[in-house]
Amino acid sequence: MAHFPAALDRGESDALVVRIEAHFERHGFGLWAIERLADRRLLGFTGLGVPGFEAPFMPAVEVGWRLAADAWGQGYASEAAVAALDDGFERLGLAEIVSFTARENERSRRLMARLGLFYDPADDFLHPALPATHRLAAHVLYRLPRERWHELAIPRPRASDTCGERQDRP
Repeated sequence: MAHFPAALDRGESDALVVRIEAHFERHGFGLWAIERLADRRLLGFTGLGVPGFEAPFMPAVEVGWRLAADAWGQGYASEAAVAALDDGFERLGLAEIVSFTARENERSRRLMARLGLFYDPADDFLHPALPATHRLAAHVLYRLPRERWHELAIPRPRASDTCGERQDRP
């Protein structure tokens, strides 16, 4: 949680799940659980969301991810983000998808660049949910237009993959 103000307690985590479900109902897309198939461990989430704050780049749809620290650097975030981007551009027909993070979050910034999103310092902003003096307030915005996504040579998910499908376990 190095790039978030604090870890969620159980009540906050449960409230997040309620907001994720409501987002799916309202928009037809949202955040997906990332589960390791070998042991069915929940590693975190990724997906598309409509940010719940006002900013100069709004309205927008964001691709985002949050994983347990021991799952970092293993390709889970990039694989899932590719599926989310593909869903956003192909199924939803979005013209652009953005991603943002705290300026200091180099790991996520490198992933955004590998995914083909581009950065313009003119888009930097202070996150409105944090005091301007907070160490995480300064944020960077990356953008990916649909045309650029189609030009990229990034392997896409196969139709047989379950990534992005909502599945209820028995």
